[in-house]
Amino acid sequence: MAVDRLGETIAGYGFAYLLTIGDDARPHVTAVSPTWSDGRVRVADPGRRTRANVAERPQVTVVWPPPTPDGYSLIVDGTGTLDGDLLLVAATRAVLHRPAPAPVAADSDEPPSEGACVADCVELTLPGS
Repeated sequence: MAVDRLGETIAGYGFAYLLTIGDDARPHVTAVSPTWSDGRVRVADPGRRTRANVAERPQVTVVWPPPTPDGYSLIVDGTGTLDGDLLLVAATRAVLHRPAPAPVAADSDEPPSEGACVADCVELTLPGS
């Protein structure tokens, strides 16, 4: 999915969680209401700690929970920049993700092999990737 389609996908979601990394290398998570404009995720009025984290470590992740119990979460990794009262996120990776049933062979009582895929993921194609 091209980056312009990412905006259409975001429109189907509500609030999200913004993850930044603090000075202590721990994640800082805040609930936000992102929008999409001019090819970027926009977060209005980021807090003091979020602003400080982005200024020092611009790598961020925005996670939208699934809109329905069996739906996909939308996960967008990107590079954040501060512009006045806005945090602008240029997406570097986007994926739709949800748990999937563990694969089990129909003729076996054995559990799935270690490393077997246990998620249902759809990678969204971004320009230049």
